Amino acid sequence: MKGGWIAAWCGLRAVARAMHSHKKTRMIHTIAPPRRLRGDISLPGDKSISHRAVLLNAVATGTAEITNFLAGADCLSTIACVQALGVRVERHEDAVCVYGAGLRGLREPVDVLNCGNSGTTLRLLAGMLAGQEGMFSVLTGDASLRSRPQQRIVAPLRALGASLDGRDQGNRAPLAVRGAHLHGGVYELPIASAQVKSALLLAALFGDGTLTLTGRTDGRDHTERMLAAMGATIMVDGSAIHLTPPDCPDALQPLSLQVPGDPSSAAFWWVAAAIHPDAEITTTGVCLNPTRTGALDALRDMGAQIAVTNQRVEGGEPVGDVAVRSSRLHGIVIEGALIPRLIDELPVLALAAACAEGETTIRDAHELRVKETDRIATVASGLTALGAAVEPADDGMIIAGGGNLRGAMLDSHGDHRLAMTWAIAGLVAAGETVVHGAEAVDVSYPEFWNVLRRIRE
Repeated sequence: MKGGWIAAWCGLRAVARAMHSHKKTRMIHTIAPPRRLRGDISLPGDKSISHRAVLLNAVATGTAEITNFLAGADCLSTIACVQALGVRVERHEDAVCVYGAGLRGLREPVDVLNCGNSGTTLRLLAGMLAGQEGMFSVLTGDASLRSRPQQRIVAPLRALGASLDGRDQGNRAPLAVRGAHLHGGVYELPIASAQVKSALLLAALFGDGTLTLTGRTDGRDHTERMLAAMGATIMVDGSAIHLTPPDCPDALQPLSLQVPGDPSSAAFWWVAAAIHPDAEITTTGVCLNPTRTGALDALRDMGAQIAVTNQRVEGGEPVGDVAVRSSRLHGIVIEGALIPRLIDELPVLALAAACAEGETTIRDAHELRVKETDRIATVASGLTALGAAVEPADDGMIIAGGGNLRGAMLDSHGDHRLAMTWAIAGLVAAGETVVHGAEAVDVSYPEFWNVLRRIRE
C-alpha cells in the first residue's frame, strides 16, 4: 500500500471497527415433527437478482421500479452502499425505486461502505468501483465477511488495471479501492463463481476495450441477462462472454422488473416435503433459470416426486410453480458441472441425503469451505449431532443415509443456510431440535419462521 493511502486507511479501519462493535441478540427456535406439512408458499424475491437489480440500475440513466424485492439483510446492505455512493433509492413495502445516476454519476463515499454479511455486495461493488477513476472507497463487512477470501476478485481486477488493496495482501476485507483506468482483454476464470464473473463484467463497463471471459463461465448468468436487457453490448458465445463498454455514460437503460422467487429459498421447502412422511408443498413463482435449478435436478435424481407447472417468463427469467410431495429418496453422487448450479443448496441437500436410502457422495464442492461458514465442517458436524453418519472430505462429504434422525441442539454459526437447514431437520428428527442463532435467516428469508409455522398441521 502506498504512503498516500495510509492515513485514510487507518482512519477508515477505526470507523469500521466501531460499526461492527454491536452484536445482535441471538434467537433460539425449538422445532418438533408435525403430523403433516401442507401449503402454497409465495417466495421472497431472488437474492441474486435483487442485488443486481439495484446495483445495475444505480449506474443506468433513469428510474427503475423493482417489485418483489428481497428485503433481507444482504440486499439491504446493497441499498445502503448504493445510497452512500449518491444514488437515490426509495423503498415502498416490497418495491424499490432506483433513480440511476449513470455510469459516471457515482459520488465518492464519505465513510466506509458496510456490506454487512453480503459477499455479493462487496465483490460486485469492488468491480463497479474499480473503474471510477479518481474515486477512493473502502469496502468492509461483519466478522464473517472480513474472514472470507477476496483474492478471487482482487487478482483478476488488478489484471484489468484496477488498484485494490486490503489485509493479507489484498485477500481480506476491508478492501481499499482507488478508481483507475481499466482496459479490456481476455481473462480465463479459474473457478465457476458468479460473483467473480459479475465483478469483472461490472468493471468492464468502465474499461477502454472489450473484455472476453473464458474458462469457468458456467456460474449463474443473471448479470449477463440483466446487462443485455439494459442495452449493454454483451454476447455469450459458447463458454466465452464478450462485453464491450458503452461509448457514452448514459448508454445503460433502466430496467424495471418483478423479481422471481428465490430457488435457493424454495429448496428448503422442497426438501421438507420430500423427506417428511406426509407432506405436499407448492412453491409459486420460482425462478427456473437453468443455472439455478441444480437442486431440483438433484432431488429428481434422488427420486423426489416433483411437478412443475405454470411456466412463463418474467423480467427475462424463466419462472414456474414447483410442487413436491413425500418421497422415497435414494443416495446419489453430486459432483462436477452440477455443483455451481446448487452450491447454496448443498447444506439442505445433505440433509435430504441423510434421510435417503443408501450412500450419497458430494464432491468438487471445495467452494463450501469459504462461504459464510466452512459449510463442509459445520454441515458434517450438525448432521452427526442429529445421528447421521457423515464423512467430511476436502471438497465435500459422504453421507451414509438411512434416516432415523434424533433431535439435537444445533448452532447456525451466523449462517442463514444452516439455520434453515437445521429447522427443516427438526421437522423429521425424533424429539425436539433446538436451533441457536435462529435470527440468521434474516439475511435471505426474514419470513422463514412464520412460513414454517403456517405449513405445519
